[in-house]
Amino acid sequence: MTAANETVPTQVERPKGANYRWTVCALLFFATTINYIDRQVLGILAPVLEKEIGWSESQYGFIVTAFQGAYAIGLVVVGRMMDLLGTKIGYSVAMVFWSLAAMAHALAKSAFGFGAARFALGLGESGNFPAAIKTVAEWFPKKERALATGIFNAGSNVGAVVAPLVVPWLTLTYGWQEAFIFTAAIGFVWLIFWHWLYEKPEQQKRLSARELSYILSDPPEPETKIKWLKLMPHRQTWAFAIGKFLTDPVWWFYLYWVPKFLNANYGLTLDKIGLPLVIIYLMADVGSIGGGWLSSVFIKRGWSVNKGRKMAMLICALCVVPIMYASQAKEMWLAVALLGLATAAHQGWSANLFTTTSDMFPRRAVGSIVGFGGMAGAVGGMLISTATGFILELTGSYVSLFIIAGAVYLLALLIIHLLVPKLEPARIAE
Repeated sequence: MTAANETVPTQVERPKGANYRWTVCALLFFATTINYIDRQVLGILAPVLEKEIGWSESQYGFIVTAFQGAYAIGLVVVGRMMDLLGTKIGYSVAMVFWSLAAMAHALAKSAFGFGAARFALGLGESGNFPAAIKTVAEWFPKKERALATGIFNAGSNVGAVVAPLVVPWLTLTYGWQEAFIFTAAIGFVWLIFWHWLYEKPEQQKRLSARELSYILSDPPEPETKIKWLKLMPHRQTWAFAIGKFLTDPVWWFYLYWVPKFLNANYGLTLDKIGLPLVIIYLMADVGSIGGGWLSSVFIKRGWSVNKGRKMAMLICALCVVPIMYASQAKEMWLAVALLGLATAAHQGWSANLFTTTSDMFPRRAVGSIVGFGGMAGAVGGMLISTATGFILELTGSYVSLFIIAGAVYLLALLIIHLLVPKLEPARIAE
């Protein structure tokens, strides 16, 4: 039987004026924005807290690792939880947990205290992407999933843009403890809108019959749950997981060390760090939407899903390569431009990598697959965070770190292509 995504997708007419699914996408976008605001606060305040708390580079590396260790553990459980409980309840639980954990940073007095708060935050925040990816699989036909994923994934960049605008002002005006508390409180506002506006498509009264038909236009899939262990033997599972393992750590590195890099190399203080970070993450925002849009354009022009996704990922991987020069840039704005290009390419890559899960797996397995892949990415992040702390403590140089960051995407794409040459759907026994 010919794999569904090696053929040109069936053209189903998009219903005009029926766009409630994009309201759902907006909710996912804002949840991801909040997720990254809460995550980004520590990185922005790291130079300040390093002086106030007195931690070393290696201790900071372990603080970051605590988050990623919890994130890895959480993703193994949370992905399956989303499949079992559904996104409405599961997303709500995750949002409450991580918002409270973010507030708990205000109570920390030592490196250990920050590590404990980061561990709790990692457990809670691990629910965001499995829930969002599963929601996209439920609310969008396959042809729109890359674009929808790119849009909500852009929330991570918006969060990273908002944080450097808000956190320095809150810190300089009120104190660093208040910066953690005020940003964390936004999550409870989101919960109100989530419970007001969200239901599954079949249960959503605001959804027109035409749009529901369009959402469900892909071939029907069995509703029985897939046992988690049945997903492990498949090449498709490992292609996604290895892609995440190799490339997610680069994003973690940007998130937690770019403010420190700009401070160390160019002397940027808290009151001046905002604009460079805003520019970097605005570029990343464009890349997130552009990467999803690019593969969607290729597919709409008649390319197979396999060719369209991989061509978009190759373009993104090539755009990361110039980051190897960033640590040697004498001008700050050149370094900012290189960082912006690399983060944009990463987010475009990420949007397409996420979407391969719904290309290769039935909807009922997507949450678990995303959770497993995210766990692999978090494990990779743990390794790079620990190594980064020791490398900087020993050498004081970012050269080797940026070289690694520029090379791993091409390696990841090669491995993905070798494992799934055609992005063929996994044949999972019921």
